[in-house]
Amino acid sequence: MSSVMARLGDAVVDPTAWTDIMTSICEAAGATGAVLLQSDVRTPDVPRTASTEEMVQLYFAHNWHEQDSRASGVPRAMAGEVITDQDLLTPEQIRSDPMYNEVLYPFGFKWFAGIGFWADSAPWVLTLQRTGKEGHFETRETRLLAQLGPRLTETATLSTVVGRIALSSMTGILDRVRQPAVVLDRAGLVINRNEAADAGFDADIRIRDRRLIVRDRAAQARLDQVVDLIRAAPERAALPIEPILIRRTHKGPVVLRVLPVDGAARNVFLGARAMLVFANLTPRAMPEPGLIAQAFDLTPAEARLVALLAGGLSITDAAERLGIVRDTARNQLKSAFAKTGTHRQPELVNLVLRIA
Repeated sequence: MSSVMARLGDAVVDPTAWTDIMTSICEAAGATGAVLLQSDVRTPDVPRTASTEEMVQLYFAHNWHEQDSRASGVPRAMAGEVITDQDLLTPEQIRSDPMYNEVLYPFGFKWFAGIGFWADSAPWVLTLQRTGKEGHFETRETRLLAQLGPRLTETATLSTVVGRIALSSMTGILDRVRQPAVVLDRAGLVINRNEAADAGFDADIRIRDRRLIVRDRAAQARLDQVVDLIRAAPERAALPIEPILIRRTHKGPVVLRVLPVDGAARNVFLGARAMLVFANLTPRAMPEPGLIAQAFDLTPAEARLVALLAGGLSITDAAERLGIVRDTARNQLKSAFAKTGTHRQPELVNLVLRIA
């Protein structure tokens, strides 16, 4: 078991390592399968060994996680005790229990041991499953398994911290290029967002009670479908790639794209599942006039006008902002066209935005 505990550190930076680690724990403990379950929030996207795949699917599909008689032992497990079937149920209760008969027995499983641990403040249990031939867990075996609890707590808590740092880094990088982004967990709740997103939220698009809410009903329906998929789909299921168009009342439409969360940020304890990136949520930043003048050999006055146009103003509004008449602004614009080799205002703006 000591060699298995030494491998737990691998899961801190590589969440996909959990399956192999649990397989090794099974081999050391004489068990056939293992599943990681959060004690207070049960979801189907938990790490498990391949040997339990069909059983876990049935377990969640028919809501057995809401009526598992073994859940009564969770407080004892979180107190440091390794719980087993015989600790919680009598032999007669085990024989007659519907969950045992409909979920465990059909797949050859009969006996279990649960090792409680913490991921930050969240309670989790590593459950080991044995077949009838392998027999129940004896006291001497549970004493050995109890040594895993503190190491699992250390690994899970550190994994959660590393995941949060990774998420903050991801959204922070997008912040630097003024790209609004939020991150959803397995329940569809917002667990991270950057300043660019906060700056763009309003009555049309906002976060309420950790949920992303949009006024556009069609877009909200699409967003609800994404959340439903995140909640129900296996951990590695592909997310929808079609962007969601969100229409706003007094501003231009926003395009929302759903991107997967990978690496250390995608650990089971943090629960991050998707990053939502918004295009056109906030006004475009005006390019620096000095840079425009240098790039295209414009006069300072021409560069100031072009910068305002690239920032989204009309030529009339730009002239008013600069304190010049519209004809002067039009002449400066014509000169900018000639110097940049462009012929229309959108063409000029697109060219300038490439260096912004």
